[in-house]
Amino acid sequence: MSNLRPVTLITGASAGIGVALAREFARHGYALALVARRADRLNWLADEIAASGVTRPIVIATDLALAGATQTITDLLNAAGAEPQFVVNNAGFGLVGVAASLDRAEQLAIIDLNVRVLTELSLAFVDSMQRHRGGLLNVGSMAGFLPGPGMAVYYATKAYVLSFTEALHSEFKPRGIKVTVLCPGPVPTEFAARAGVKGGLAPGILTQTAEAVAAAGFDGLMRNTRTVVPGLVNKLVALAIRILPRRFLLRLVDSRQSRRRAAQKH
Repeated sequence: MSNLRPVTLITGASAGIGVALAREFARHGYALALVARRADRLNWLADEIAASGVTRPIVIATDLALAGATQTITDLLNAAGAEPQFVVNNAGFGLVGVAASLDRAEQLAIIDLNVRVLTELSLAFVDSMQRHRGGLLNVGSMAGFLPGPGMAVYYATKAYVLSFTEALHSEFKPRGIKVTVLCPGPVPTEFAARAGVKGGLAPGILTQTAEAVAAAGFDGLMRNTRTVVPGLVNKLVALAIRILPRRFLLRLVDSRQSRRRAAQKH
C-alpha cells in the first residue's frame, strides 16, 4: 500500500493538445503533474490551473530525450509525495520531407521520443496506475492508420503507438487499468511549425481544436474505449482507410505530400 497521492502525469504539457488535456483533467478535479522542457510555460499553466481553485500542478521541467528522464520524473514525483494514477503520453513530433533527404539524427530523435519514451512511460507506472484504478492515454494520430511517404518516420511511429496501445488495452484489463489511444486528425498547434509544414496540415473539414480533441480523449479514457478518433468526419475517414487498398492510400498520401513540398518551394 502506498501513501503517495495520485496525480495525472501529462507529457508535452507546454502547448497544444497537452495544455488542453491538462485543463480537461483539472476541470474534472484531478491533481496534475506537468512535464515538458519549457519551465516558463509549465509554470504559467500551473498558475492558471491553481487560480481556478484546485491544487497547483507539480511542474517537472525536463527533456524526455535525456537518458534517465523517467527516473528523474519518478524521483521528483516521490519527493512531492505523489505517484501517477493516470499517465498521458502526449509528447511527440514529426518532420515533413523525404526520409533519405532529412537529417538522420533528427529522424532517430522522432523514434526516440514517439516510441521509446512513450513505451518506457507506459510501462514505468503500471503498479501505481493499478493501485489507484487509473489508466493510460497515449496520443497517437490518424497518421497511424496510414503509410506516410513524405513523413515516413512520423507515420510509422504513430502506427506503433496505435498497435502498442491497443495491445496494452487487452493486457492491462485484468489489472483494472483503463487504456486508450487517442488518434486525432489535424489540430492547429505548434506541431506543424516544428514539422516544417507551411499552410494547413489537411483539408479544413478534418481539423479540430485541441480542446475538442482533449475532451474526446478524456471521455474515451474514462469509458475505457480502446481507440478514440475525435470528430464524425475523421471517424468516417478512419473507417474508409481500413477498407481501401493500401496501394491506393500510398499514392494518395504521396501525392498530397508531393504537392505540399512543391508549394513550399515557391
